[in-house]
Amino acid sequence: MVGWHTGCGCCWGSRKAAGCSSPLATVRLVPVEFLTDEQAEAYGTFTAVPTRPELERFFFLDDDDCDLIARRRTDAHRLGMAVQICTVRYIGRFLGEDPLAVPWEVVEYLAGQLGIEDSSCVKRYPERRSTVYEHADEIQERFKYRDFTDRKWGREFRSFLYGRAWTHAEGPVALFNHAVTWLRKNRVLLPGVSVLARQVSEARTAAERRLYDAVTRAAHRADPALAPALAGLLDVPEGKRVSELERLRTPPTKTTGTAMVRAMERVEEISAFALGRVNLSRVPVNRLSALARYGQLSKAQTIERAPEPRRTALLTAVVRQLEAQAVDDALDLFTVLMANRLISPARRASDRDRLAMLPQLEKAARILAKASKILTKELDLVAEHDADLDVAALWAAVEEAVPRTAVSSAVATVEALVPEDDGSAEAAMREKLALRYNTVRPFLSLLGESDALGAAPAGRRLLKAVRRLPALSRRRVKDRLLLPREVDAELVPAMWKRAVFSNAKLPQGSVDRDAYVVCVLEQLHRALNRRDVFASPSNRWADPRARLLDGARWEAMRPDVLAGLSLTEDAGEHLAQLTRALDAAWRQMADRMKEAGDDAKVEIVVPEGGGRATLSVDKLGAVGEPELLTWLKNTTEAMLPRIDLPDLLFEVHSWTGFLDAFGHVSDRRTRMEGLLVSLVALLVAQSCNIGLTPVIDPNNKALTRSRLSHVDQNYVRADTIAAANAALITAQSSIELAQMWGGGLLASVDGLRFVVPVKSINTGPSPKYYGYKRGVTWLNAVNDQVAGIGAMVVRGTPRDSLYTLDTLLNLDGGVKPEMVATDNASYSDMAFGLYKMLGFRFAPRFRDLNDQRFWRADLPDGDEPSGYGPLDEVACNKVNLKRIVTQWPDMLRVAGSLITNQVRAYDLLRMFGCEGHPTPLGAAFAEYGRIDKTMHLLAVVDPVDDTYRRLMNRQLTVQESRHRLARAICHGGRGQIRQAYREGQEDQLAALGLVLNAVVLWNTRYLDAAVAQLRAEGHDIKDEDVARLSPLKDRHINFLGRYLFNIKASSLGRELRPLRDPDAPELDEDDGALD
Repeated sequence: MVGWHTGCGCCWGSRKAAGCSSPLATVRLVPVEFLTDEQAEAYGTFTAVPTRPELERFFFLDDDDCDLIARRRTDAHRLGMAVQICTVRYIGRFLGEDPLAVPWEVVEYLAGQLGIEDSSCVKRYPERRSTVYEHADEIQERFKYRDFTDRKWGREFRSFLYGRAWTHAEGPVALFNHAVTWLRKNRVLLPGVSVLARQVSEARTAAERRLYDAVTRAAHRADPALAPALAGLLDVPEGKRVSELERLRTPPTKTTGTAMVRAMERVEEISAFALGRVNLSRVPVNRLSALARYGQLSKAQTIERAPEPRRTALLTAVVRQLEAQAVDDALDLFTVLMANRLISPARRASDRDRLAMLPQLEKAARILAKASKILTKELDLVAEHDADLDVAALWAAVEEAVPRTAVSSAVATVEALVPEDDGSAEAAMREKLALRYNTVRPFLSLLGESDALGAAPAGRRLLKAVRRLPALSRRRVKDRLLLPREVDAELVPAMWKRAVFSNAKLPQGSVDRDAYVVCVLEQLHRALNRRDVFASPSNRWADPRARLLDGARWEAMRPDVLAGLSLTEDAGEHLAQLTRALDAAWRQMADRMKEAGDDAKVEIVVPEGGGRATLSVDKLGAVGEPELLTWLKNTTEAMLPRIDLPDLLFEVHSWTGFLDAFGHVSDRRTRMEGLLVSLVALLVAQSCNIGLTPVIDPNNKALTRSRLSHVDQNYVRADTIAAANAALITAQSSIELAQMWGGGLLASVDGLRFVVPVKSINTGPSPKYYGYKRGVTWLNAVNDQVAGIGAMVVRGTPRDSLYTLDTLLNLDGGVKPEMVATDNASYSDMAFGLYKMLGFRFAPRFRDLNDQRFWRADLPDGDEPSGYGPLDEVACNKVNLKRIVTQWPDMLRVAGSLITNQVRAYDLLRMFGCEGHPTPLGAAFAEYGRIDKTMHLLAVVDPVDDTYRRLMNRQLTVQESRHRLARAICHGGRGQIRQAYREGQEDQLAALGLVLNAVVLWNTRYLDAAVAQLRAEGHDIKDEDVARLSPLKDRHINFLGRYLFNIKASSLGRELRPLRDPDAPELDEDDGALD
């Protein structure tokens, strides 16, 4: 579509400035390239009634306003001038020919302030046209509004516009909106929409040219031969079907040693371009990322057709990003290989061997038990009678029960099966692990010689040993034994010493090379997870310490971060508030225990043999459902219209325009006919997991396979899905029924598991959820208005607490939740601390509530917390405030880095946790978290008021019901996600979340209408019953599609259909057409 604007080239501020007798002296049709018709028409007008806060901000008449207005003689002129004053303040321009084109609520609001009883008198205001223009001139002069043609302010505006276009990778509509905001803020009257749109387009074009020139010049300065070398990636080698660029863009899927070799070769091949030497420090990171994203999604032929310098810039950005992606893919594969191909099989083999030797061990144990029993009895008799020990008599007594040979054999069996070293089970597992050396041998040279690996001080010794692995792998140990002095024995833990230094098959004093190599790789695997060893360039395996805010950057952002998170630079002041709140919570709990008396559902339990006192809490009973509520649920559900899923999506778009968020990857507006149809077809195909075939229609241009593939590649991306979801979240929050469910301040985060039956390195095992296959977890956040506000995909079934915070820090939209409910798998004291620092109340639902530790803390005046009555026995653990105070500056810096998305919470939690041995900073976060954890626990076990606990449970129940609805939508392919690559998994599950939100929004709006109709019919419906309605219903929605029965199209057996060519390319969606 093309937007058309009727108007002169610049906004009229005054007729003098415009140099014309009319503000609309010239009438012409001007195309607005990137704005829709609706957007162009809405420009500089009232599109809706201003909200109450907007009325109070923009339409309140102060003394200056009233002074100017008071000079008018009639009520019509006074009210008309007030309308013009507030109109230009609100929308940034005068309304010219129709100054009264404002919502009537605005007129009445202004009339009330002016004491004008008959607001309709304003209709006489435009009768004399010159008066309207004269007032506009006077307002402009009095309040210092500038014409857009003003040279000084024109230069400042262009400086802002060109600067923002260069530093921000945003679309033209977003830049247009920022331009409008700047003009309004600086009191520059808005020009005509075509003028502003043209300047925005020019600024974007200039920024793009500057970007291409800057990147290309930097590449040429680094190496004049670099551009031709990059262009060579677009060639298709002889005998191959794809270009070299496409080959390098394809991540690994198999988890084998050979696949690891190919992954490391891919890293080496991309690193050979040495793009690290290209100095792009003056190019904004987001602009470079956007350029790389476009190049990644473009075909090699498209890049090849691009003119210079755009082609070189695209290739430089793409290969630069590929370098980090290749390193990430290789290390992802390494961790999966170590966990699933080495450690897990070795542990299973060790367990089988231990089970196999159990009968021998049991037999030997019975023999030794008999002998020991007799020996103990005889020795006690000797001691009792103070007699001399007769060894012969002692053996004779033993041999009456067990032959001496049997005892000797049993001792030998135990010595053989139960070694003397500690952790024999773990040591035995390492012996099995060492046997899998051949799995890792192929990639040892490439891994050890890779320049991508780096190390923190704690990992430098290990990295030095990794660098020596290539030489060890090439060594012929049969000819030249490996000696202890040639390895780093400090890197060999106790559980590995038997396998490394005591291999019975090798000469004494030698080292088992295979065991040592695998030992070093296991330590590398663990060090990578702790980020003691990291990678560069990398996104997922980079050093999180290097990404934390520090120096000038932290100093510049610190005031805003502290204000935004309500934190203080002084730890003492902040901790004083927390400890007082904790003390008050304990005292309230003690009072409520007294109030509840014998009927309390909470009691203090002290073990009979002594030990830590605990709280025993009764289970919550079910909330009853009145007959009227049952009737209301059944009636409203029966009132919901039946609808097919595609029609539902089109209808939701007509309300929200959410599909408009799907812009082309190039950020340019396209005029593709039927784009909405293509988008809905793709959303249905991906969310229902049915592939492309059921939605393809060769007779509909918008539904051909080539069109759908093009739209899928260029429009459906993580960022466009998130933007579309934001529109749905906003629409959901505006419905009265959703507001009765909550205000969006309560959220829950939980995971939905999906089996991935294809080979992929982004999957993990879990017999409980995936059986013998592998899968992913779709971790999603839902607020109390039943809107999905954010999600992420993680491999396998990891502990949710490592990822929930990242999910909440990267929401698609909606207000920031204040309380976050999760299940028990998300619990850790450190997680409590990070959540609290970032302004969240972490509220996990504990399965082991009776076993939780409660904490108290010293009060600000130094007094010991006491006076909690019988709860003193429970509050026996004390928070170490000194740890928090010592680490407080770094804790603030971590919080600032997280809230500004400089670093992932997952990386920090793994690094701070250090495999059960927290770092000093991690220990400080844990101590800090124990304060908030205790306050959460005390709210949960409140013996009088169970509102808090029920609130958590209700929200988690909502999420479980939402997951059931997601399963109903994702019905195809047995609900298994057939996506091999991380990006494909993320895009498909993001599409599922978007469609799920659309269904919830549609149900909510119709439920709201149903309740309104029932009330209009005279039914007495209570608000508390309405608040218990659920939009998570689907019996009225057809997710399964419809079949066509065309008897005329069938041959009816007269002749067979033509057979397919078996050598033709396979286009079936099950083989990855959607990927």
